[in-house]
Amino acid sequence: MNAAETRALLTALNAALDRGQRAAFATVVGVQGSAYRREGTRMLVLDDGAQVCMLSGGCLEAEVVEVALEVIRTGTPTVTHYDLSEDATWGLGIGCGGSVDVRVERVNPQDPVTAAWLSALRGGEPAALAVPLTGEGRMFIPPGGAVTGGLSPAALQEFAVTVARERLTSLEPRAVTVTAPDGTPVFIDVNTPPPVLVLYGAGHDALPLARGAHDLGYEVHVIDPRAAYLTPGRFPGATLHDLAPEELDRFTPPARAHLMIMNHHLDRDRTCLHHALKSGAAYVGVLGPLSRAQGLLEELVAGGVTFSAAELGRLRAPVGLRLGAEAPEEVALSILAELMAWRRGYDGSFLSGHAGRIHDAQTHAASPLPHAPSPDQ
Repeated sequence: MNAAETRALLTALNAALDRGQRAAFATVVGVQGSAYRREGTRMLVLDDGAQVCMLSGGCLEAEVVEVALEVIRTGTPTVTHYDLSEDATWGLGIGCGGSVDVRVERVNPQDPVTAAWLSALRGGEPAALAVPLTGEGRMFIPPGGAVTGGLSPAALQEFAVTVARERLTSLEPRAVTVTAPDGTPVFIDVNTPPPVLVLYGAGHDALPLARGAHDLGYEVHVIDPRAAYLTPGRFPGATLHDLAPEELDRFTPPARAHLMIMNHHLDRDRTCLHHALKSGAAYVGVLGPLSRAQGLLEELVAGGVTFSAAELGRLRAPVGLRLGAEAPEEVALSILAELMAWRRGYDGSFLSGHAGRIHDAQTHAASPLPHAPSPDQ
């Protein structure tokens, strides 16, 4: 799930608990073949039948709500298999050609494992939740240090901790169900801090990009020396930094940041590019044609700045997918689409004619800037 969906779930859960309502989380824990969402997708169901977020395109929700209401009543978690194929005897007849497994569990904020997991979700902290899909036990796993809860036997717990912490170190961790050496299926749910987008430039075309990123759950930062441009009215929900180019060393991009240079001012863009490439951020985008980005690099190198191959390999220019975008809102869509594809390891190509699972990850291939000047050029 993205950060925006998690935010919506937690807001609804907090309000429900304040009202004294009971609730359950329904989570996709397995996908076979084609399905609308992937493992780790969550839906909140309240004891009055209300739901927040969706597990599918609308074909599963009514059935899952019925299961969740029973789980809320009894307190007993359950895993249900839903066949989405056209000729399914179960009766959905959706025609997706796949099936999903959904685990439903009542929310108990007093349970130490649940409390730790909810705290991580609310704080945007990296953590994992391990749940055997057969048998009992649950375990909250932080990136380091002691776990909360436990699994039995000890070998199963050790396996789950190892898998969870390996996933938490990846660029874009996703939930997964894995099979332990003893044959036990274990669902590993993961939570990570929201992705970060830093905009160098607060011009008109930054507005839809910041707004769209915020709607997708990004933590948005905007840097510009023009204080009049940096207002909450222009950039709702964003963190604003009134910094001149010579003051950029006062700003350290957060971890997992994606940096976008769009000042429309050559001197500021040159300084910002230097700052961005030296920051260690894995993604540095430059708005505008390739020749502009190459010119900025050439001027920096001519001025004595050196870049390593790794630093140059982080540069994306021109930024965005080739969608024919022209208006600022269209350009923002193009950039956000590339960011999603890049983060998740896809190439952003058409799905038409693709015969496999549309969610199967591809090899993540960064596209270094062609003909970027080396330090000794």
